[in-house]
Amino acid sequence: MSQGIQGLLLHDVTMAGLQELRFPEEKPLLRGQDAAELENSDTFLLAVDTDWKEHDIETPYGLLHVVIRGSPKGNRPAILTYHDVGLNHKLCFNTFFNFEDMQEITKHFVVCHVDAPGQQVGASQFPQGYQFPSMEQLAAMLPSVVQHFGFKYVIGIGVGAGAYVLAKFALIFPDLVEGLVLMNIDPNGKGWIDWAATKLSGLTSTLPDMVLSHLFSQEELVSNTELVQSYRQQIGNVVNQANLQLFWNMYNSRRDLDINRPGMVPNAKTLRCPVMLVVGDNAPAEDGVVECNSKLDPTTTTFLKMADSGGLPQVTQPGKLTEAFKYFLQGMGYIAYLKDRRLSGGAVPSASMTRLARSRTASLTSASSVDGSRPQACTHSESSEGLGQVNHTMEVSC
Repeated sequence: MSQGIQGLLLHDVTMAGLQELRFPEEKPLLRGQDAAELENSDTFLLAVDTDWKEHDIETPYGLLHVVIRGSPKGNRPAILTYHDVGLNHKLCFNTFFNFEDMQEITKHFVVCHVDAPGQQVGASQFPQGYQFPSMEQLAAMLPSVVQHFGFKYVIGIGVGAGAYVLAKFALIFPDLVEGLVLMNIDPNGKGWIDWAATKLSGLTSTLPDMVLSHLFSQEELVSNTELVQSYRQQIGNVVNQANLQLFWNMYNSRRDLDINRPGMVPNAKTLRCPVMLVVGDNAPAEDGVVECNSKLDPTTTTFLKMADSGGLPQVTQPGKLTEAFKYFLQGMGYIAYLKDRRLSGGAVPSASMTRLARSRTASLTSASSVDGSRPQACTHSESSEGLGQVNHTMEVSC
């Protein structure tokens, strides 16, 4: 990587500058590749097929590990994910993306999972003195991924720390992001009291226990559910603890996301793309997600509060989340005709994904296939009875 690129400040990271970056060849991610690390893991860690390919991509702030399935399809965006602190793409997203109805949707898109530096399975420990990238720098690493694979733009799905990174990415590079699904996002930085509480907690609790209190509701922790026990084991055994500590420290040193609802303050910065906010009831991130909702444009934001889902709705309620994601895609001009196992009638046509032609006023006009320019955004009701109903301001509990 050239010295000029290494010296770039955050605001100097442009797509033009990224042309100088070098990228290694892709490596197939085969079933059982990490057998030693995963020998004692639960099934949610395992890959379900051999279609995923593994890449280590150079960025202005170091190597970034990603796995990808598929190739860009015309003007259709890629689905790009970013996991929460304490996890990696497997621990965070395998249950959700392996869900049958979700696979019916994602097979029409290229899917790219991003692992934060040093958090992937089998990652080497960073050398002593390594400076972990800031949350802003983590966001500035993502254009390297977009440029390497030739994505025109992405639909981001992030959880917790990953949701923060993707939101920051959309603020810095809005033209690269068509939509965002942000689960458990906290737009607020840590104040001195929070910082002191975190430091004190670090003296009395293990790192996995601190991460668990970030991921799960108090009810789940007190009940010590099987899911909590499983994640305690995986966080302690699968993720490199020294690398995790660096990511944990950086996330807890984050600054405010610095967004405001348009019209509330002069020259307000906000997310310009459609956003679906997701949180489980009584989840530790609930207050943060509610506040984030108050700072976003209500005409392009959906707030989904999921009952009986705890702190990880993508793990505990993948069916409900898949349904919501399908309607979210419809609101951006995509529609999935999916096999519905709940139907008792005749067979439903096999899955296909088409673009919806619609006017600038976001009214739906037809389901004819259109693969032209990037669509204008609209937001749909998260109701199975109103697939064609446009509702710009909503809070949905399910």
